Amino acid sequence: MSKIKLLNEQYIIDKKGNKKAVVLPYKKYEGLLEDLHDLSLIAERKDEDTISTSDLKDRLKANG
Repeated sequence: MSKIKLLNEQYIIDKKGNKKAVVLPYKKYEGLLEDLHDLSLIAERKDEDTISTSDLKDRLKANG
């Protein structure tokens, strides 16, 4: 998430030159939605308990 993404966006403007909408390539739009989803999951889970990497590995091995 630390990478700067170039969106190559275009704007739809009104008669006064005010930006009213953005046009993005569909793949870029999908990527933005995925990033937004990831960030919302991080925010939802920020107060959850954590486990160590070794505990995680043990759980994964135990569950197949």
